[in-house]
Amino acid sequence: MPTTTEESRTVRRAPGTGPPVRRTGSPGAWFLVLPALIPVLVLSAGPLLYGILLAFTDAQSGRTTPTRWIGALNFRDLWHDTLFWESFRIGLVWAVGVTVPQFLLALGLALLLDQELRLRWLARALAIVPWAMPEVVVGIMWRLVYSPDAGVLNETLRDLGLGDGRDWLAGLSTALPAVIAVGVWAGLPQTTVALLAGLQNTPRELHEAAAVDGAGAWRRFRTVTWPALRPVALAITALNFIWNVNSFALVYVLTSGGPGGRTRLPMLFAYEEAFRYGQFGYAAAMGCVMVVVISVLLALFLVGRLKGGDET
Repeated sequence: MPTTTEESRTVRRAPGTGPPVRRTGSPGAWFLVLPALIPVLVLSAGPLLYGILLAFTDAQSGRTTPTRWIGALNFRDLWHDTLFWESFRIGLVWAVGVTVPQFLLALGLALLLDQELRLRWLARALAIVPWAMPEVVVGIMWRLVYSPDAGVLNETLRDLGLGDGRDWLAGLSTALPAVIAVGVWAGLPQTTVALLAGLQNTPRELHEAAAVDGAGAWRRFRTVTWPALRPVALAITALNFIWNVNSFALVYVLTSGGPGGRTRLPMLFAYEEAFRYGQFGYAAAMGCVMVVVISVLLALFLVGRLKGGDET
């Protein structure tokens, strides 16, 4: 006996016809995207394209003559600019010197905060305090810490009998390590939070099963924790590298690129060329080269890490 339910009904269609196709990409959908698309175009894509065009001109501040198109002349001069490439080398040392210790310390801190500890909520709150502080404030605070006369660091060294102290930010051999230490401290919270979120998404049952099988702490970390944490670690490391290469405010407040250019990062060099010497076209060419080189390095890093993940 036939039923009247929807499941048992047979709908006959004319030959060559099918179910109705839902149209996509209608003009009305663009009106929903425009509020988010317009700021991206105006604040990101627009300045980027303008900067690329500016790199092929002789734009300078205070000029009364029109800006001229000079082609790749800025890039040719930049290729022979040893000061820029030295700043780029310092920038890579800074980026790697901050990113690697930052990740290792954040990983240890995240593993600690993931444990069932007393007052864990307080420890987690204190761990993100540096993240809530603007870079300018962090720079001023650490300038006071490194102060040669009344800084906390030198006073502690004097009390311990380890010397009379030194001017950490003015020494040719100590300025860059001192700035790197501040960069690690300032960027530690966001890396810790990202890794802690990855740890909390790891199923506890996997750890319990590995413990029942007799796996120790290191083996559980290598076989259970790290495979689950690897995508988060890859993403946050790549982002940290980009942020650190493009650092400006923190180093500018601490040393302004000194002493003797020992902490002059590429962004500081471009800033000086643009706003101290008025060479806008030349500074824009620096920015284009930085974007290309950083993109290539980042692509190589990601490809290598992803290939390593496929092999394991």
